[in-house]
Amino acid sequence: MPIDADPVAAADSALFTDFYSLTMAQGYWKKNMNQRAVFEMFFRKQPFGGGYALFAGLGTLLDRLRTFAFSDNDIVWLKSLGMFEDAFTEYLKGFSFTGSLWAIDEGTVVFPQEPLIRIEGGLIECQIIEGMLLNIINFQSLIATKACRVWLASGKGSIMEFGLRRAQGPDGAMSATRAAYIGGAMGTSNTLAGKVFGIPVLGTMAHSWVMSFPDEEEAFDSYAELYPDKTIFLVDTYDTLKSGIHSAIKAGEKLKKRGKNFGVRLDSGDIHYLSVETRRLLDAAGFNAATITVSNDLDESIIETLVNAGAPVNTWGVGTQMVTGGKDAAFTGVYKLAAREDGQGYMIPAIKFSDNPEKTTNPGIKQVWRIKDPGGNAIADALGLDGGGDSDTLEKGSRYSFWHPSADYRHFYHLIEGSAEPLLKKRLTGGGLVSPLPSLGEIRAHAAADLECFDSSYKRLLNPHVYKVSITEKLRRLKLKLINTYLGEL
Repeated sequence: MPIDADPVAAADSALFTDFYSLTMAQGYWKKNMNQRAVFEMFFRKQPFGGGYALFAGLGTLLDRLRTFAFSDNDIVWLKSLGMFEDAFTEYLKGFSFTGSLWAIDEGTVVFPQEPLIRIEGGLIECQIIEGMLLNIINFQSLIATKACRVWLASGKGSIMEFGLRRAQGPDGAMSATRAAYIGGAMGTSNTLAGKVFGIPVLGTMAHSWVMSFPDEEEAFDSYAELYPDKTIFLVDTYDTLKSGIHSAIKAGEKLKKRGKNFGVRLDSGDIHYLSVETRRLLDAAGFNAATITVSNDLDESIIETLVNAGAPVNTWGVGTQMVTGGKDAAFTGVYKLAAREDGQGYMIPAIKFSDNPEKTTNPGIKQVWRIKDPGGNAIADALGLDGGGDSDTLEKGSRYSFWHPSADYRHFYHLIEGSAEPLLKKRLTGGGLVSPLPSLGEIRAHAAADLECFDSSYKRLLNPHVYKVSITEKLRRLKLKLINTYLGEL
């Protein structure tokens, strides 16, 4: 029996989680194991072989957490599986997230191994929200990062996102548009996203419009008559240089008499050659202000090549490669237990041990500190213990030793001459917002400003410099202690 015919609407259901979260939740419930727990979400490697990522999806997550519940229909369906006791499903009827959440500001530049989100609550609620949290944050962070790479490759030019038709389903399209706007896209073809998120909506025309008229000039004239202030002619339906651009110029002459400007779009062929020739023909005809928009399965590498070659492009239309992530299908975010309450009410650190040092987690409740030089440039991030009597506090004027996250011999000493800013901030308490959420425009502006704090070597497409993410001396000692304790018990 389906719970809802609309999968997007159904995503508000607390059933939007991995099934094992529910089977474990029942186990915890039966064993009376709903003590306090702390989970952290972090990612393991940079997407696209890049040197940075953009954290996105927090606003969506906070909205979802406040409505995440089981409907009566959900409970009926769970009962039909024959896996859950009636008393447990009765417990789920009253489920809501009542814990606390700390997170880095959405739109912040982030790096592997550092907690982006910290969840504190009952073990059951922390477990149930895992799948939903990872789904939202992983996808939007992937797309925001991709969009940012495209934007930077264009020289911070005008990027139009129009991936609606290639996105992974309705929610994928909406989430991708939101994330792409954070990453640097200045508008979208996704009309619903324009309404929901307040993102500028943009569009030109399809080849079908041109093909529906007897000839290109009539098609262009008709469009210009309808939209004289936002006219962009698609000039490659038949032949860009032999017919399309000339028809656009003729239609443009009529617009010029009305005091209007226009643009053209190239959607196929050799974009560099065609854009150069199109610019030459437009300028020769006196249309120096006419704009050129290009599309055709663009990505950051193609755009960077065209920019370096001097292609005279005003706007870049990017669809498939932006909203799907291109060659990288997923962001490597994970959700791990960092601490749990013992029988005496104390929070004790938890660690996942692995033969692969990079998959051995950093234990305990942690804060992420961003260390900057006196000029405000980011030089390193440090993970330190947070909460309790053994917390780390990084201060200007003090010298610290910072260790590789794998807790091996690699380390460096640093005197903080600029600032050390704690990045994790409390967003929810008791399941309610601590303060109002920023607007999407404010998140986008923060992302652009935060990128300026990082040297260009971290942002280049090819062989980017590796930004230092380290752990403090206290966290290293705790990690080694737990590893040695575990090994001693084998």
